Amino acid sequence: MISRRQFVKNGAAAFTISFAAPAFLSDLARAQGAASRNLVVLALAGGNDGLSTLVPYTDPFYYSRRPTLAIPAGTVLQVGSDVNGKPLGLHPRLTGLRNVFNAGKLAFIQRVGYQNSSRSHFTGTDIWSVGEPPASQGSGWLGRYLSTLGPLDPLAAWTTTGDTPHSMLASGVGVAAVSNVNSFAFSSPNSGTEAALERTYATAIASHVPVNVPHLSFVASTVQGAMQTLDRVATVGTYAPSVTYPNTGLGSALRMVAGAMAKSIGTKVFFVQTGGFDTHASQDTNGTNGAYYRLMATLDDGLSAFYNDLRNQNLINDTLVLTFSEFGRRISENGSAGTDHGAASVMMAMGGLARGGIYGTSADLNPNGNPTLENASGDVTYENDFRSCYARVIDNWLGGDSVSLLGGNFKKPSLNFV
Repeated sequence: MISRRQFVKNGAAAFTISFAAPAFLSDLARAQGAASRNLVVLALAGGNDGLSTLVPYTDPFYYSRRPTLAIPAGTVLQVGSDVNGKPLGLHPRLTGLRNVFNAGKLAFIQRVGYQNSSRSHFTGTDIWSVGEPPASQGSGWLGRYLSTLGPLDPLAAWTTTGDTPHSMLASGVGVAAVSNVNSFAFSSPNSGTEAALERTYATAIASHVPVNVPHLSFVASTVQGAMQTLDRVATVGTYAPSVTYPNTGLGSALRMVAGAMAKSIGTKVFFVQTGGFDTHASQDTNGTNGAYYRLMATLDDGLSAFYNDLRNQNLINDTLVLTFSEFGRRISENGSAGTDHGAASVMMAMGGLARGGIYGTSADLNPNGNPTLENASGDVTYENDFRSCYARVIDNWLGGDSVSLLGGNFKKPSLNFV
């Protein structure tokens, strides 16, 4: 044990100057030889209604089971058919993403999930994070990948949320939680020369890492890691995008991610989240002020701006965006003009090297029993294990080994979206 007197004697009192920045586990060097490719994982928190994102507009049971929520066939944005020839269309607000799809750079993967969907926000998110259903405890799939890269740059992983997502947790992996680059700074009660001197002194004190005092060693290395990231993160705030991003939380987060890429600060994996998808009541998929319509507006405007910006900056070929949601919604609308927790949903993969198109087959929504439905024909059952999507990204985009990272072979050749 280390006494308080020893802690202070060794200089720890100097660290009482606060940092408006997250603490990192250690001061790690930049990974050598790492690929330049970026992965952006976008969580649609709350359980996205995949049937309102990618609409089976020729299925009569889609309309009979959703008398108020069904999107009229005449308003969907047609994007072709699945491998069985079933026509599909996008929500009418996804005009920007339809353009990306038409350019061949956006893939929709249908009926993604896992056996015995938990239908729980917390457990479901944990299962998607760990990647070993039904296990909801343990390290995250992104964290395990990052841990294989050897010495990591302190900014190798960046979440735009306030807390580190479970998917990024792993032993020895530090994650920068930066939701606002302007507040990620050395904080002092003073300003100007005094503040600069305080930062210099704090850095000098942290450079002493006494191996015989592990607690202080941890604090010192943590401070070093934080100090080394401050200036690089600050450069992101100077980024001038080539397009106007929407004034939304998602828009601001994606603009920050684009800036981090453009400034080459060393981040390899980003995590972004946008919420509001728990649409139990007043879902309103059609009204321009409706809840789901606004969700699609936020998604479309943010992702479209991000794609166009990176394309203009010649960064889109180095970037892949992968979206997920912890579960889908039930097929039939409820008595509150909403939809309850369901099972399988749709994922998206977007990027300059993505193989755009429609992957997987659409469910038959006939409630009289068929293998594409579950839970008394109330939910869409999964056709594509979400780990097969992870495996494709790990193997074909990140250059990792999905078999070891996911604890099994979940490769599915038909899911060749990247």
